[in-house]
Amino acid sequence: MNAKDLRSKTTQELLDEVKSLLREQFNLRMQKGLSEGLKTHQFKQVRRAIARVKTILAERERENG
Repeated sequence: MNAKDLRSKTTQELLDEVKSLLREQFNLRMQKGLSEGLKTHQFKQVRRAIARVKTILAERERENG
Protein backbone atom coordinates (compact mmCIF):
# COMPACT_ATOMS: atom_id res chain seq x y z
CA MET A 1 0.00 0.00 0.00
CA ASN A 2 1.44 3.36 -0.92
CA ALA A 3 1.47 6.57 1.13
CA LYS A 4 -1.27 8.19 -0.96
CA ASP A 5 -3.68 5.34 -0.13
CA LEU A 6 -2.74 5.51 3.54
CA ARG A 7 -3.27 9.27 3.76
CA SER A 8 -6.81 8.87 2.43
CA LYS A 9 -7.75 6.55 5.31
CA THR A 10 -9.26 7.67 8.58
CA THR A 11 -7.27 7.55 11.80
CA GLN A 12 -9.23 4.53 13.00
CA GLU A 13 -8.54 2.68 9.75
CA LEU A 14 -4.83 3.45 10.16
CA LEU A 15 -4.87 2.11 13.71
CA ASP A 16 -6.53 -1.07 12.44
CA GLU A 17 -3.88 -1.29 9.72
CA VAL A 18 -1.08 -1.08 12.31
CA LYS A 19 -2.75 -3.80 14.35
CA SER A 20 -3.02 -6.01 11.28
CA LEU A 21 0.62 -5.41 10.31
CA LEU A 22 1.83 -6.19 13.83
CA ARG A 23 -0.12 -9.44 13.72
CA GLU A 24 1.48 -10.26 10.38
CA GLN A 25 4.92 -9.48 11.81
CA PHE A 26 4.22 -11.82 14.73
CA ASN A 27 3.14 -14.59 12.37
CA LEU A 28 6.35 -14.17 10.37
CA ARG A 29 8.39 -14.55 13.56
CA MET A 30 6.46 -17.70 14.41
CA GLN A 31 7.13 -19.11 10.94
CA LYS A 32 10.80 -18.34 11.39
CA GLY A 33 10.81 -20.28 14.65
CA LEU A 34 9.19 -23.27 12.96
CA SER A 35 11.40 -22.96 9.87
CA GLU A 36 8.40 -22.99 7.56
CA GLY A 37 8.99 -21.81 3.95
CA LEU A 38 10.22 -18.43 5.05
CA LYS A 39 10.37 -15.45 2.72
CA THR A 40 12.86 -13.23 4.51
CA HIS A 41 12.11 -10.15 2.42
CA GLN A 42 8.68 -9.96 4.05
CA PHE A 43 10.21 -8.97 7.40
CA LYS A 44 11.61 -5.78 5.89
CA GLN A 45 8.41 -5.02 3.97
CA VAL A 46 6.19 -5.37 7.02
CA ARG A 47 8.56 -3.37 9.23
CA ARG A 48 8.60 -0.51 6.74
CA ALA A 49 4.82 -0.62 6.25
CA ILE A 50 4.37 -0.27 10.02
CA ALA A 51 6.74 2.70 10.02
CA ARG A 52 4.82 4.35 7.15
CA VAL A 53 1.49 4.09 8.95
CA LYS A 54 2.93 5.28 12.26
CA THR A 55 4.55 8.24 10.53
CA ILE A 56 1.22 9.34 9.07
CA LEU A 57 -0.45 8.92 12.47
CA ALA A 58 2.27 11.05 14.10
CA GLU A 59 1.87 13.76 11.45
CA ARG A 60 -1.85 13.90 12.11
CA GLU A 61 -1.26 14.08 15.85
CA ARG A 62 1.08 17.06 15.39
CA GLU A 63 -1.45 18.81 13.13
CA ASN A 64 -4.32 18.32 15.58
CA GLY A 65 -2.35 19.42 18.50
